Amino acid sequence: MDYTASQSGFRQQPSTRLRNSSADVSDGSQLFEDMSGSGPGAYRNQPAGPQAAWYAGQSFLSDPMSSLAMTYGSSLASQGKDMVDKNLDRFIPISKLKYYFAVDTVYVGKKLGLLVFPYMHKNWEVSYQQDTPVAPRFDVNAPDLYIPAMGFITYVLVAGLALGTQNRFSPELLGVQASSALLWLIMEVLVVLLSLYLVTVNTDLTTIDLLAFSGYKYVGMIVGVVAGLLFGRLAYFLSLLWCCAAIFVFMIRTLRLKLLSEAAAEGKLVRGARNQLRMYLTMSIAAAQPVFMYWLTYHLIR
Repeated sequence: MDYTASQSGFRQQPSTRLRNSSADVSDGSQLFEDMSGSGPGAYRNQPAGPQAAWYAGQSFLSDPMSSLAMTYGSSLASQGKDMVDKNLDRFIPISKLKYYFAVDTVYVGKKLGLLVFPYMHKNWEVSYQQDTPVAPRFDVNAPDLYIPAMGFITYVLVAGLALGTQNRFSPELLGVQASSALLWLIMEVLVVLLSLYLVTVNTDLTTIDLLAFSGYKYVGMIVGVVAGLLFGRLAYFLSLLWCCAAIFVFMIRTLRLKLLSEAAAEGKLVRGARNQLRMYLTMSIAAAQPVFMYWLTYHLIR
């Protein structure tokens, strides 16, 4: 009996411990207090590393003062951007530049042909739609900035190629070539603007229009330099002479409609001192193009 009782008591003891442990587990408050005690296990439930940084950022953003500061900073940034855009638009009308780059492949091909061979072209007037000139891709007579910009970049590359074939290439010399071409272009536009002001010409020509017309000469310069590199100095002079005559005719027929609008409307030149000054100004602008074309390319061919 004693053995049986002890055996029975031995059997009942584990079940008693099991019940006690179950009761301990069911007591959630006691378990939480034990796990949050001092010691290495006290920080087991706290975030660490990137999670801690994320929680810190969330608490920072939830702060009302931080939200107010961010809102105030965003408003200041937007006001500054509007002010910069407004002041910049006074000198460089960014919104209007999209018009001068509204070209396509057909327009570029026709315009290049017109710049090289303008003699057979009849209608030189720019088309309008509700007092607004149509985009260049719809009218070959409209000025654009795509051809002058690409022409300038191509001219610099061709100049570097020409200097390389003569063993004279250096980054500094190429930079001087590009900066001098750009400087002459800016000076030309400024001189034309000053001349229009002194002659008191009422025209719809803008600074971007003059920049576009002055930049068309790079096409002839590229043709001349490439011809000189491929076929020699004689080919350079012949091709450049052709392109100079073509750009002269192109500028005369284009600018006379802008500077001599009254005479062009009647289909004949109106005599008078003011109209003679306008005609001389038109011819001077056209005659300056061949001079710049030769000045910027003659040293590239030897």
